[in-house]
Amino acid sequence: QVRLAESGGGLVQAGGSLRLSCEASGRTLRGYNMAWFRQVPGKEREFLAGLTWTGSSTKYTDSVKGRFTVSRDVAKSTGYLQMNSLKPEDTAVYYCAAGGSNWDSLSWSYWGQGTQVTVSS
Repeated sequence: QVRLAESGGGLVQAGGSLRLSCEASGRTLRGYNMAWFRQVPGKEREFLAGLTWTGSSTKYTDSVKGRFTVSRDVAKSTGYLQMNSLKPEDTAVYYCAAGGSNWDSLSWSYWGQGTQVTVSS
């Protein structure tokens, strides 16, 4: 069983940056792909970025390409989402997930509780 906990969310002005962390406990993230999603009230959860468990391959949705970077520290069992050039439309609850292989689906084995990111204009 893997438990995930996101942190690093908060309020930031447009153009600013945040780095989200996703710490795993229970067991390490070795062998698990990781992904980041976000959700706005009334809308479906949206895939943002993913990283294979080897770290050799990444995938991003078009709206965050060039602005967001996904990474991980296997030794610390922690994943990261570096978010730069933030826009008001990036405001959402951000979730990390592990143990999936279909990036765009919600069929991931483990989810964190989410962290709120608010970008002011």
